[in-house]
Amino acid sequence: MARKTPQEKKRLSYAKDRRNDYGENDKSSRKNIRLDKRFPHRANRRREHQILHAGVEEVLYLKRPKRWRKYRDAPLGEIVQDRIERRSSTRADEAN
Repeated sequence: MARKTPQEKKRLSYAKDRRNDYGENDKSSRKNIRLDKRFPHRANRRREHQILHAGVEEVLYLKRPKRWRKYRDAPLGEIVQDRIERRSSTRADEAN
């Protein structure tokens, strides 16, 4: 196994590492992911209870249950490239 040069390490880091590009604090995701999972389940349980309590089970299957999905973060290389492009475009605007 050959040693990697610093340039190779940097290239691999840009490809493998990921960053939150959604715009919220990455630490807050620890709480928000659990909350975001909890709310659809709670709404589905409430709707099932209301319908079953009313005695109309067929209505339960007319509306699709709510769900939540977790999306992965963007690769670090894309984030860095977007920042570089944004900087160059703002500098070009300031020069004009």
